Amino acid sequence: MSIRELSRVHRVHRRTVREALACAEPPARKTPVRESPVLGPWKEIITGWLKEDLTAPVKQRHTGRRVWQRLVEEHGAQIAESTVTHAVSRIRKELAVAVADVAVHQTHAAGAEAEVDFGEFWAVIAGIRMKLWMFVMRLSYSGKAVHVAYANQAQESFLDGHVLAFERFGGVPVSRVRYDNLKPAVIRLLLGRERVENPKFIAMRSHYGFDSFFCRPGVEGAHEKGGVEGEVGRYRRRWLTPVPEFATIAELNEFMAGCDAKDDQRVIGTRPATVASMFTEETAVLRELPDDVFEAAETLSCKVDAKAMICVRQSY
Repeated sequence: MSIRELSRVHRVHRRTVREALACAEPPARKTPVRESPVLGPWKEIITGWLKEDLTAPVKQRHTGRRVWQRLVEEHGAQIAESTVTHAVSRIRKELAVAVADVAVHQTHAAGAEAEVDFGEFWAVIAGIRMKLWMFVMRLSYSGKAVHVAYANQAQESFLDGHVLAFERFGGVPVSRVRYDNLKPAVIRLLLGRERVENPKFIAMRSHYGFDSFFCRPGVEGAHEKGGVEGEVGRYRRRWLTPVPEFATIAELNEFMAGCDAKDDQRVIGTRPATVASMFTEETAVLRELPDDVFEAAETLSCKVDAKAMICVRQSY
């Protein structure tokens, strides 16, 4: 078949047919370089304003319309608003790529660290549907976790969760435990990582001999204890769906302890072994439990009124 015939059959130019016969791979498509003669003088100014917006309050950052208004009012620019808004959208995407945060995969030594969090869930207790809170402590190396249900997020529940978790682990992490800024642990946030810790929480740390590590507030610090953050949702979907029904919270906690034992046989992500086998490595490294058990309950002094009643936390 001739070049002319191929050109007629495939409806392409004869030059295209010759190029195809010369090389089996098509040439790379040329990307045209288009200039923006109207936008050109203002692109650097727009980029500067949008860079300043990265550190400005969220509700006081430039919109595309505001950028156009400033160009017209402050620089006398003769340019369409749509041209400016399209440029603002494109430049914002470029800046977002340039300043994107990068997360580095964490590695943990056996028995060194743990993570703590509270998560809420619903359960039917004695026929009543109620919101409960789940205390979770997770060893960072093996992923071994303890889940305990409580009726509230009070400090007593927070501290009691530590006591139960350390008992089930058979020891205490030798380095530190990671927290977000829970009120039972933190009274006030200071600069950087500094915190004013609750005296009762300090007493509990001193009793068991571990350090505390507080993550940055909000979404920025979520990845710093990402293991337990994901664990709350995973456990809720795996074992608390559909909504569980029990006569008492104690029975619910027995069920949750059994679920923890079943979870020991799972493999987390790309880890080389099951939770149980990796936890076996940690048991030899964990710090031994102290001889006496920490008292998580709070001691209160109350006065009896004329009706022989006392008030504890607004309850008689």
